[in-house]
Amino acid sequence: MSYNFILISVLVAYMLLNLYIGLRISRKQNNKDKEKGTSFINNYFIGGRSMGGFVLAMTLVATFTSASSFIGGPGIAYSKGLSWVFLSMIQVPTAFIILAVLGKKFAIIARRTDSVTVTDFLRHRYDSPIAVIILSIWLIVFSIAQMMAQFVGGAVLFQSVTGLPYVVGLLLFGIVVIVYTSFGGFKAVVTTDTIQGVVMLIGSIIFLGTIIKVGGGLDNIVLKLNEVNPGWNTPDAGGEAPKQFIMSFWILVGIATIGLPQTAVRAMGFKDTKSLHDAMVYGTIVLGALMLIMHISGVFAPAVISPSEFQNTDYIVPNIVLKYLNPFIAGIFIAAPIAAVMSTVSSLLIMTSAAIVKDLYLNYIVKDVENISEKKISNLSMITTFLIGTLVFILTINPPELIVWINLFAMGGMECAFLASIILGLYWKGANSTGAILSSLFGPIIFILLKQFKFDFFGFDPIVPSIIITLILFVVGSLLGKKTSKEKLEVFF
Repeated sequence: MSYNFILISVLVAYMLLNLYIGLRISRKQNNKDKEKGTSFINNYFIGGRSMGGFVLAMTLVATFTSASSFIGGPGIAYSKGLSWVFLSMIQVPTAFIILAVLGKKFAIIARRTDSVTVTDFLRHRYDSPIAVIILSIWLIVFSIAQMMAQFVGGAVLFQSVTGLPYVVGLLLFGIVVIVYTSFGGFKAVVTTDTIQGVVMLIGSIIFLGTIIKVGGGLDNIVLKLNEVNPGWNTPDAGGEAPKQFIMSFWILVGIATIGLPQTAVRAMGFKDTKSLHDAMVYGTIVLGALMLIMHISGVFAPAVISPSEFQNTDYIVPNIVLKYLNPFIAGIFIAAPIAAVMSTVSSLLIMTSAAIVKDLYLNYIVKDVENISEKKISNLSMITTFLIGTLVFILTINPPELIVWINLFAMGGMECAFLASIILGLYWKGANSTGAILSSLFGPIIFILLKQFKFDFFGFDPIVPSIIITLILFVVGSLLGKKTSKEKLEVFF
């Protein structure tokens, strides 16, 4: 059998296995939920709040880890050296921070208000249709942008390692992830996320071990790097990554990720306190290992591959795999970034569907929600998820380049929309709808304008002044707006 045939067979088998497991476990969970009387919405969009510690940790890791972590990130580390490793490592405590800050209180209030999405939680907190509609629109826009980056990453990777046309990879990847997410819902997503997390960890270890072996050991790799990439071991990449840039990145992919709905919603779906505490430990260990291994692999890569062997840095990882791994092992490794892409897309897809069906349609369009049958809601949710996935597929037929920057741009916009409303709404009694409206409306717009016109804020990335302005807008709006009633505060505090 040819190299390509074995490689493609492993990849296709892996994707079909995910499809089968996701749908099968979801079907079992649906039957259990029917016996317990759990509603379709509660099951489809939040998995019946049944995640244990390991599953919660893996779904957080898999959702946060994307094509950027396995393709774009190591590619940039190839040229910038250890400075990019320092940047990436800020993501290590991300799972811990998200669960520590949101965690128990978020879950308790979500259960108390029967919220199944982050925007649903904010609807109960602020009682403002305007705020919910604004947030839902931003969520849909930025989620589609992030999904486009992931679709492109998955398809480019498939094309690079198999030699098949880009559209073939896009079609195969798209069909699998759209189908199991559309019909399986949240439970299928977190189940397959757990598989993805394990595969990603195994794949990253194989990749780093291969580079070290081919490079002749760490001593030889260091000598080679000193020759081909001077400045590789400096914190600022020889001046290319100044302190302001590093601090900006820490905010974007570290602290501010608390404001990402796709990760925040995980803090609403765990089973009990023990699950939460276990997830904080498991998530930190696995995420730290993944980030360190993949980005240090990118730093070491110049010792085994030269710039003449790839089109741009997004192709470094697949080129090394094809050059040095046997087809079966290569298939297992390539399954890792494919896993990262699939898990991120599935999370964004179910979240976007929830924004349209639950946060907009059922709350503000349908007049008589109580008389809508579970069957109709079920069909509508699945169709919406499928249509969104199809739209993203169409938008990525002609792919943009540098997926890491597209992904980071969408992340920044989402954080500016949600961060202030989530954190201040959860912990500040003075937070109200006026603050939520001002911050959610103008925060992303300010970020986009500052990014577009390359505004220089003492050398910091636009995400820093944008977050600061967003928080100021929220506080000022809340101080000027109508105070939240005591009855409402009693529910949240």
